[in-house]
Amino acid sequence: MRISEQWLREWVALPASTAELEHRLTMAGLEVDAVEPAAPDFHGVVVGEVLACERHPDADKLSLCRVSDGEQSVDVVCGAPNARAGMKVPFARVGAVLPGDFRIKRAKLRGVESQGMLCSARELGLSEDAAGLMELPASAPAGEDLRSYLALDDTVIEVDLTPNRSDCLGMAGVAREVGVLQRSAVADPAGGPVAPVIRDTLPVTLEAPEACPKYVGRVIRGVDTAAETPVWMRERLRRAGVRPLSIAVDITNYVMLELGQPMHAFDLATLAGGIRVRMAVDGERLALLNGDTVTLDADTLVIADEQRPVALAGIMGGADTAVGAPTRDVFLEAAFFAPLAIAGRARAHGLHTDSSHRFERGVDPELPERAMERATRLLTEIAGGEPGPVTRAVDDATMPHPARVRLRPARVDRLLGTVTAREEMQDILQRLGMAVSGDADAVEWTVDVPSWRFDVAREEDLVEEIARIRGYDSIPLSRTPAPLAMGAQPEGRLGLRRLRRALVDRGYQEAITYSFVSDGLTEELDPGAESLALANPLSEDLAVMRTSLWPGLVRAAVHNRNRQIPRVRLFESGLRFRGSEGAHLEQTPMLAAIATGNVHPEQWGEPARPVDFFDIKGDLEALMALTGELGAFAFESAQHPALHPGQCARVLRDGQPVGWVGAIHPDREKRLELGGRAYVFEIELAALDAARVPAFEPMSRFPSIRRDLAVVVAEEVAAARVRAAIAESAGTWLRETVLFDVYRGAGVPEAHKSLAIGLILQDSERTLTDEDVEACIARVVSRLKDDFNASLRE
Repeated sequence: MRISEQWLREWVALPASTAELEHRLTMAGLEVDAVEPAAPDFHGVVVGEVLACERHPDADKLSLCRVSDGEQSVDVVCGAPNARAGMKVPFARVGAVLPGDFRIKRAKLRGVESQGMLCSARELGLSEDAAGLMELPASAPAGEDLRSYLALDDTVIEVDLTPNRSDCLGMAGVAREVGVLQRSAVADPAGGPVAPVIRDTLPVTLEAPEACPKYVGRVIRGVDTAAETPVWMRERLRRAGVRPLSIAVDITNYVMLELGQPMHAFDLATLAGGIRVRMAVDGERLALLNGDTVTLDADTLVIADEQRPVALAGIMGGADTAVGAPTRDVFLEAAFFAPLAIAGRARAHGLHTDSSHRFERGVDPELPERAMERATRLLTEIAGGEPGPVTRAVDDATMPHPARVRLRPARVDRLLGTVTAREEMQDILQRLGMAVSGDADAVEWTVDVPSWRFDVAREEDLVEEIARIRGYDSIPLSRTPAPLAMGAQPEGRLGLRRLRRALVDRGYQEAITYSFVSDGLTEELDPGAESLALANPLSEDLAVMRTSLWPGLVRAAVHNRNRQIPRVRLFESGLRFRGSEGAHLEQTPMLAAIATGNVHPEQWGEPARPVDFFDIKGDLEALMALTGELGAFAFESAQHPALHPGQCARVLRDGQPVGWVGAIHPDREKRLELGGRAYVFEIELAALDAARVPAFEPMSRFPSIRRDLAVVVAEEVAAARVRAAIAESAGTWLRETVLFDVYRGAGVPEAHKSLAIGLILQDSERTLTDEDVEACIARVVSRLKDDFNASLRE
């Protein structure tokens, strides 16, 4: 919201300085983003009148103009295509200084002396329009200083409003806030009602009252749509960031900026029958004012006549019913739309308008009538016309009603940590337009909230209002009186911070990606998972909740590769969302990672080697080892549709699936434009949460004995299963198993492999004998033969 300080002063008394106003607004929650002059510094520019204009004798694109500055007439060479006799324009005299310290001097252009310069709006720093000279009204007095004529010695304050403060999206709302802060009365330049002159009306029907419970309209006949927008209005629009277009459009925009109520003007002659506020029919099409034609669906609210849609409700009007040069009769509209009926509809059509910005956040439902009277007065005073009576269609059952909130004064002091006089609390609330029921000494008050404050719905909101008006900076600093207790740190729990550190130590960087992803990316990386679609997505690429953390990491990897960073190590922790809305939605904390490129950064001491399956599997095993229960985890060969069929494993803990690890499937790798092999893992955080608490175990004083076995098993038998069978059959003497070789080739049958496993045996009470060891090995060999049809390699 861009606020002209001059305009604001018409409504309310301001602090002595702009800096103080900026501070007071920011402290009240209306954060000031920028303060800038309404126009850059320039001087020596006056209103000039072009008395004559003819073609330059030696240049086709230049004109020779005779210009009066109110005191004398001089010759000026001009290259603007719109230069013509009789127009009023900004004229920089010789000696004038334009923005950028550009000094105007006498000059000769193609042999003709030029004594000054006729200026465009861009040359004065007033806009980006450089298509031609800046035209001034015919009534502008020649010779008057331009800064004075346009009141350019003004300051524009840009306020960054939070979405809940839509009541300040108009000059009246900001003035109301300043009045509260300054304890000043707020004027109302808008004026009162305009009496009807004619009886003409247009019937209005509310066919979707839940989306539009109030619609106000008015017929005005005999309007001069060619009337010129006054300079003061054009300047206020410009300073607010709105480009002046035509009188009807400018007035509706002006009322929106002044009161916060968006409006629209229709050419009455183009409307067939009455107005119907209804939901669109699937497939209906509407040509908009910006030149686009949109296809509507049944979730879109439209303003229609008896034949067709004529406007996207709360967003933009239609081109076929726009006010233009032939228009003589106008139908003005102002409405209250339910915010949820407008939210997201503009983005769905690639639009974002000042109207949709306001309606999505909420507009005062009591404002349409006031805005209608203000627009009528401005239009009839500037462009003439005869207004009819105001047509008002209201559905009381669906109209929002102001909130009634209870407030306990003692709770205000408790939450703020201050002591505020009860009379001061009541005064603040009343100045904010709220009605307080209850004596100052009462334990509880009842507060009626005004219609323009959508954001105040509970007691804490009232406490916030008292705090911000009283001044956040006036709340004293103090130590908390509450006793502090250290939170429990269970030894049997492995925190996420420790897991993050471990991955960082192994060369990964943490990523934070959106929980919203595209439906197509979800289908590529987690096909078959039930995803939750967003009702109001920010864009097509952020349309569903993620069912896996892989989509965000893959997009980040592609983003880096596109910027010549092929070696990527990223991890992320966060929720995945599976199922439908409500009780069926599963939100599971997950930890995921992606690795691409070479194992090590580029260096001279070691040859480059691309990352492979065992590298990322080793990173995951490092996390598992932190639990102290590495033996509880296992990897089993399985098929995941997004992963390479030969480089993919399901992760198990205590026999239960908890995650996946593997390489992205080559087909998906190409479609996702990864540009090379990428390896990923994803595991439930709960599987890494429980850790074994270290406990003392006495060390055996007796020597250990190692026996190596070369076991031949079928290719599909996992080494982890073999080691598990050995652990179960070897008994309490087994301290460790070591897989130190896997062999395929001569001497081993086809479709088989040889696993070389070292068994380390030790007893805590005595030295094991050869007979003990042989008996243990015999049990192991027998178990392997029974379970896997294994044999010892000769």
